[in-house]
Amino acid sequence: MKTTVNDLLKELKLPIFISSFESMGKKATQGNWSYEQLLKELCLCELDYRKEVKTEKLLSQSKIPPQYTFEALDQKLLTTKVRGALASLLKGEFVNTGSNVLAFGLPGRGKSHLLGALGRELILRYNVSVYFTSTFKIVEKLLIAKKEFQLEVTLKKLDKFDVIILDDIGYVQQSRDEMEVLFTLLADRYERKTLMISSNLVFSKWDQIFKDPMTTMAAVDRLVHHSTILEFTGESIRAKEAKSKNIN
Repeated sequence: MKTTVNDLLKELKLPIFISSFESMGKKATQGNWSYEQLLKELCLCELDYRKEVKTEKLLSQSKIPPQYTFEALDQKLLTTKVRGALASLLKGEFVNTGSNVLAFGLPGRGKSHLLGALGRELILRYNVSVYFTSTFKIVEKLLIAKKEFQLEVTLKKLDKFDVIILDDIGYVQQSRDEMEVLFTLLADRYERKTLMISSNLVFSKWDQIFKDPMTTMAAVDRLVHHSTILEFTGESIRAKEAKSKNIN
């Protein structure tokens, strides 16, 4: 049976070569391209397609809420200091060094939205692998893994993410076992992989999370060692939006 070019391209898993080969071939003939130029153009199309597919996969597995985008965030409501830090963070260099981003402020100030939007941009710009989760959910997951003697396996699975966004860490104020698995996650990623954390509690109140002063100090020390701290002040964004709707 005769083997066609399309058969070979399917075997090599080059879908864009297949879909673009004919039209690109005509363009090459009209433009008097060399074989090398035609091959280069086909390769560039294939690479663009693969990057797009990878980006879509990363966005899907990130679990970042769809509403958390910079387009939906009114950056005028952010302080000058936060906007300045954000411009630097968008370069993505902090991920390469395993540095952290810590966002503090009362509820409704936009902490979760900003971290989610930042995570989304890291995916779109640099194909960074990101995982967004509420802290209580990941603590619950780690606690189950510990009880089933699978904690190390679960940590290894989480290790594939360059960035983990822990949302609302201040709401985790439960048992010592929960505190221990959370601390284990923080310690495991220390100086290797990035954490982005939002909290309604300042560090001086983190003993409400970790119960023990020494554990609290150790956790804070690890997070702050290489970090950018963002402070969200002012009126609640949600309250402002509610007032605006009532006025209208």
